[in-house]
Amino acid sequence: MKARLRVAADIGGTFTDIALIRWDETIATRKVPSTPDDYGRGVVSGIMELLQAEGLSVQDVGEVMHACTVATNVILEGKGARTALITTAGFRDVLEMRRIRVPRLYEPLYCKPPPLSPRRLRLEVGERVDFRGNVLVPLDEASVLRALDTLDRENVEAVAVCLLHSYANDFHERRIGEMIAARFPDMFVSLSVDVLPEMREYERTSTTVINSYVGPPVRGYLASLTAQLADAGLPSRFFMMHSAGGIVAATSVVARPAQIVECGPAAGVLGALRTMVEAGHLDVISFDMGGTTAKASLIEKGALVRTDDYEVGGGISISSKLAKGGGYALKLPVIDISEVGAGGGSIVWMDPAGGLKVGPHSAGASPGPACYGRGGTEPTVTDANVVLGFLNPKALAGGSVPIEAQRSVEALCRVVATPLGMDMDRAAHGVHQLVSTIMTRAVKSVTTFRGRDPREFAMIAFGGNGGIHAISLARALGIRTVYVPPGAGVFSALGLLYADIETSKSAAFLKRLDEDCTVALTGFYAMLLDRVRAELARPVGALMIERAADLRYVGQAFEITIPFSAEGALDDRARRGLRQRFESEYERIYGYRLAETAVEIVTLRLTARVPKGNRKLPGYVFPQSTPATTRDVYFGPEFGRVATMVVGREALTAKPGPGPMIIEEYEGTTIVPPDCHVRVDDHANIVITLP
Repeated sequence: MKARLRVAADIGGTFTDIALIRWDETIATRKVPSTPDDYGRGVVSGIMELLQAEGLSVQDVGEVMHACTVATNVILEGKGARTALITTAGFRDVLEMRRIRVPRLYEPLYCKPPPLSPRRLRLEVGERVDFRGNVLVPLDEASVLRALDTLDRENVEAVAVCLLHSYANDFHERRIGEMIAARFPDMFVSLSVDVLPEMREYERTSTTVINSYVGPPVRGYLASLTAQLADAGLPSRFFMMHSAGGIVAATSVVARPAQIVECGPAAGVLGALRTMVEAGHLDVISFDMGGTTAKASLIEKGALVRTDDYEVGGGISISSKLAKGGGYALKLPVIDISEVGAGGGSIVWMDPAGGLKVGPHSAGASPGPACYGRGGTEPTVTDANVVLGFLNPKALAGGSVPIEAQRSVEALCRVVATPLGMDMDRAAHGVHQLVSTIMTRAVKSVTTFRGRDPREFAMIAFGGNGGIHAISLARALGIRTVYVPPGAGVFSALGLLYADIETSKSAAFLKRLDEDCTVALTGFYAMLLDRVRAELARPVGALMIERAADLRYVGQAFEITIPFSAEGALDDRARRGLRQRFESEYERIYGYRLAETAVEIVTLRLTARVPKGNRKLPGYVFPQSTPATTRDVYFGPEFGRVATMVVGREALTAKPGPGPMIIEEYEGTTIVPPDCHVRVDDHANIVITLP
């Protein structure tokens, strides 16, 4: 009897991507338009279309893996739940003050995005606990009852509870949670001691508020998708990718929905890791460009780079300490991904001063770019690529998306070419270059902002538009080699199939490294292990355990997460090793070390993993070869318009061939400029070498 298949679905701003690995270990993919009115409908219809195309039935599907942008979009669009915050008296404005930083140096009138919980819904209660957990002021339950009256009067949908130093003593928060549940049993409630039991008042408050803000929309979406999967005869119990690159049961996401804010991009990076390690590259920049955003992440020494200090919203989602202050702090484990609002559907516009701009607003799936002929009138990046000849002027995605090239010409002429007094080719190429400039911000935030030189890395490009823009981006950054994997246009969906079941827990632990804290440290790690074991419902022997600790120099305000292998005693040798690893990473980021300054532990972390994902890369079945065609393509003023061969991946060989060349596939298009060379490797990856 054949094992049942795993099907993966990833929702993007323009398309929903579906992928599965067949019984013969080859991949099958499908792209369908996203359905913003009900994203679950697009997921189910896409899965059913792929099964029908493959001659499979719903009985052949054993598991559904899923990643989505629902939580992210809720934040970016400001469409979350009506959220209240209950906090310690005197601390209601923590969300307003945020970090003392303005992310745009030359914009004195810059306004940060409004708090997700407005001031009238930020409610104070009487209580006070110190950082050691000592109760200084007992909880005033009368003040809690007054806050609950306000929740009732204001028709609040979700509540975040975050009290000062509750990570050291959770009694007051737990009691408030009980009082809310007794009066509002259906209210979505987030306690900071459950979401983020760590130090840092702003980050803990912000993360807890985000969890409540996205909670009801995510809960509603998952309930709808579960019902639609069941109605279609598909497994209604499914797994979801979380932002740190693992999967968890969808039911566990309901309690902590903030963990899926960056789940879609995380799946793509996971696929990039597997692909590039197989290709022999351990130091890689992953570049994912879809219809709405472009994402970059770093793979270093064959491992993902994770962080728990992230910002979402504010025009760029990043974790760099050097470029923060414009978004909402999300202090949960995430793959270190930088994201900017630049995708194929990003709208091209002119500012009042006559400057050319791209994004962050997108035409999305509906109405889409002007060339889709679905009512869109504003030019987009996709329209510029149609004018340049990079994209097929008749249809995309194997003919499933008809293209009306004249609409692209008209839109770009009206908004860009005529106002700037330039010909269409120069106007379209200007848009292409501007998008590349915007995307360099994403790459630099995960490389140069962290002391890494992008020239020392290869790049893997995926997403529906990754292959079109990768070479321009690589050229700007000095990168010499670019890979485009099979199924690049649906690569995040494929990445889901490599994911393991995984969860992480953390705890505040403020001790100097030179203190004798072995007993306390061992006890805290044992507590964290009990929590992950309970969540995963598996014995300890079935779990792969990774420990880490956040360290900093005494007196500093920010930490660096360092792997921590010690399971028991923190003896002198373990202390020296931990300090050495910390100082090496500190020097790599900041350029110096403070050899005479003491180091302290701030937070302990534990990750548990259950291997589940595909252990090897799937094979690739080359489609039947089709005759090559040619079309004129504009590669910029240096080359002008050039008659360019248009082929499929199957036409490439292991021997490098010269550009120009365009490689068209069902999932996406790859551009090879005239001064580059291209080949295909043993795993069917397109490999482009820049001069």
